[in-house]
Amino acid sequence: MPGDVEKMVAVGLIWGATNALIRRGALLYDKRSPGSPAAAPKSTALHRKLISSLRSAISLLLFWQYSIPFLINLSASATFFALLSDAPISLAVPVTNATTFAATAVFAMLLGEETRIGLALIGTGFIVIGIWLCIT
Repeated sequence: MPGDVEKMVAVGLIWGATNALIRRGALLYDKRSPGSPAAAPKSTALHRKLISSLRSAISLLLFWQYSIPFLINLSASATFFALLSDAPISLAVPVTNATTFAATAVFAMLLGEETRIGLALIGTGFIVIGIWLCIT
């Protein structure tokens, strides 16, 4: 079980880091993309809207600043599901989610996002205490 907790924390750290990187990639993609066209008339066929949405999704997935962190995030999700086969869900979910929350805040700060650093550090401290209470 102690090894499982370390794996849960590692998954949470990966999720948190990739959450911040995925957000950064999406913002970079939005800046790179041409301005969104004016709202389509209501008479536009449903299949055209679906094709347009599919093209946008594929274009985003081909943007490496978004897709690489996304794939790493999905790999961490597969690891998490593998962990659930050996670890109690009542421990795995709080530890992993709390770690993810804290890691997302820290990595967002490291990437230069505007953050209330004091509040983020206090919240992260509470998360660390909560994780410690869960595993002891």
